[in-house]
Amino acid sequence: MSCPHLSGVAALIKSAHPDWSPAAIKSAIMTTADVVNLALNPIEDERFVPANIFATGSGHVNPSRANDPGLIYDIHPEDYFPYLCGLNYTNRQVGIILQKKVDCSVEARIPERLNYPSFAITFGRSQPITQTYTRTVTNVGEPVSSYVVEIVPPPGIGVLVEPTTLDFTEANPILQYQVTFTRLDSITNNTGYIRPRPKPKASKAVALGLRKIENF
Repeated sequence: MSCPHLSGVAALIKSAHPDWSPAAIKSAIMTTADVVNLALNPIEDERFVPANIFATGSGHVNPSRANDPGLIYDIHPEDYFPYLCGLNYTNRQVGIILQKKVDCSVEARIPERLNYPSFAITFGRSQPITQTYTRTVTNVGEPVSSYVVEIVPPPGIGVLVEPTTLDFTEANPILQYQVTFTRLDSITNNTGYIRPRPKPKASKAVALGLRKIENF
């Protein structure tokens, strides 16, 4: 039932924000979802035990909050070109998806290039011990507002975010930040996840949140 529910929520958000892209609507739904249940406990799976990150995803959708997310992670159609090439699709396959002739040899083949609201980081023998990614956020809330970063990394993974504060103004509603993940222990294959707000303590995910600074 999640598909029709989310389709309806997306339609409601689109009616309230007709200029938002599909990526912006998805971002709003993901970053405002509830990560605990109504009793404020970790979300449970079918066995009534705390669900893992693969079962919870972004959490339980919260339509009212999704309509006013504060910040969104937008993606433009042209951003999918290097992303698909980075996933090692052939020129023909990418051309079918984009409905035009493409040449992946002239594009930077980087899979983790989309401006997505979450990260999936793998540390294995073939991956560097330090990985840095950039995200761009657009302020769709109060024009003049500030957000501070909150991080809860998993054991063995260091997470550094720069800058630690984002100050938005009417003239500057779009800002970027960088996240650097570093493997701190000897584990050769350690996968973590970073999401745009704190997770419950039962989760083994990396938790990164952008918390708004309230002015009184």
